[in-house]
Amino acid sequence: MTKVMIHPATYADVAGAVDRAFDLFPLDLKGAKVLIKPNVLRASLPEEGIATHPSLLRAVVDKVESMYPGDLIVGDNPGLFNYGANEESFRRTGLMDAAKGHYRNIGDESVKISFNPAFMPEVSVSRAVLDADIIISLPKFKTHGLTMVTGCIKNCYGYLPGAQKAMLHKASGDAERFQEMLVDVFRIRVPDLFIVDAVVGMEGNGPASTDLRDIGLILASDNAVAMDAVIAAMMGISPGRLRFLLKAKEAGLGDYDLRSCEVIGTLQRLDGFRLPPSGGEAVLHNEAVQSMIHSRMVMRPKADPELCTGCGTCVDQCPVSALTMEDAVPVADFGTCIACYCCQEICPEKAISLR
Repeated sequence: MTKVMIHPATYADVAGAVDRAFDLFPLDLKGAKVLIKPNVLRASLPEEGIATHPSLLRAVVDKVESMYPGDLIVGDNPGLFNYGANEESFRRTGLMDAAKGHYRNIGDESVKISFNPAFMPEVSVSRAVLDADIIISLPKFKTHGLTMVTGCIKNCYGYLPGAQKAMLHKASGDAERFQEMLVDVFRIRVPDLFIVDAVVGMEGNGPASTDLRDIGLILASDNAVAMDAVIAAMMGISPGRLRFLLKAKEAGLGDYDLRSCEVIGTLQRLDGFRLPPSGGEAVLHNEAVQSMIHSRMVMRPKADPELCTGCGTCVDQCPVSALTMEDAVPVADFGTCIACYCCQEICPEKAISLR
């Protein structure tokens, strides 16, 4: 039977909850390449409750280091507002310091793989995701205008660097298809452990709402479907209403029926928890949001000849070979470019900007 842990915690004593999670869901880390992936939606302060809190990340890094000092990477690809600004996002959220030197810009190297052609025939995925033996996902307990719940499955959207996420938003067309697409991204590499920051959660029109909620919990599981079902139930949502949980169950990724889940702790609905509109109206019919998505889709890399040294690193690393050197400066073929922005992330001279 699938297990989900619900454990009381504050940011000051979160280490106890992390220890309990690793006891309940043991991982064999000896010799493993480990990726810890927090939720880093954008550059924001810890007290804004938008990103995974640095106290949780530090506690998980400490735990992994104590178990086996192997190859550990901490990284994520931020969302719409901070495409191509991975390092800035980690610094501002406090997650750079919490990573204790293990941070890596996973947006600077990616691999092109086949995807669901109903959305896009190919996507570019951070190589660190595909190379990892163990992935520990640290989602944030939040709402979302298209998925209702920002949890374990949604957190894997950060596997994709750059504006591909905006392109997939557009290709999905409606909230239900967007949820189905998220499951396809999640299946690229299913994480091995999920530890959810629910010490301070978010309600209202997430994932960047100012409506924060003191919850005082850390949640954990080795199954994303069961974990997201518990989050939904706590928010007052019937898990069977969520298309991404239905599709995940159909794909054999887990069961959202809480009767098939052993809850270790106390599962309680949060009184008066405020939810976003149920049909995705907050995103799909919001002109400002749609304009932002479009602007991110049409942005493409351009090198500054004053800063560029012509080293060719960006040309070598482009997963779709969209860059060529012309007069010792890289030039992008906009018809080939998939807007992963790996070139911008990897440029040693920071000579590439998005225009």
